[in-house]
Amino acid sequence: MKKNGFLRLIKTVLIIVLLFAWETSFSQEVNQEKQKSVFWEKVQFGGGFGLGFGSGFTNISVAPSAIYNVNKYFSAGLGLQYSYLKQKNFYSSSQYGASLIGLVNPVEEIQLSVELEQLRVNVSYDETNFSDDFWNTGLFLGAGYRMENVIIGARYNVLFNEDKNVYGDAFMPFVRVFF
Repeated sequence: MKKNGFLRLIKTVLIIVLLFAWETSFSQEVNQEKQKSVFWEKVQFGGGFGLGFGSGFTNISVAPSAIYNVNKYFSAGLGLQYSYLKQKNFYSSSQYGASLIGLVNPVEEIQLSVELEQLRVNVSYDETNFSDDFWNTGLFLGAGYRMENVIIGARYNVLFNEDKNVYGDAFMPFVRVFF
């Protein structure tokens, strides 16, 4: 009987240990799921899309972005950009790149931004057979008025160079939308 009692004790302890291990691993999975959902609840997606067509003119741009809301005052994120511009028998350009963005909301209606953008630019002029490929770096400081998920404002490129830049001016308006 002593041997049966000892075996029964070992079986009981083994079952308790297995149940405890199973419960612990299950609760870790639940905690990991909660952590994942909390992360994705703080992520917002947005960006821009543009189309322009005219007599011999085409302009297409796509600029998706995502931000992570650290808290109600600060967000940080990434963006991608591609654009194609062509004026028939004169000029064509394609640009692609990425950006890092930081957003600060000192009050709910105001958003301040800093954005570092790096673009690869390919330009060609048909009449002169001239082409140029270069990197364009922009550092934009901006401010906007925020209405829930929509921000309307302006930004200024502090690295603007008239001789080698894809933008016509250092100052430009913007509309941001995040969902």
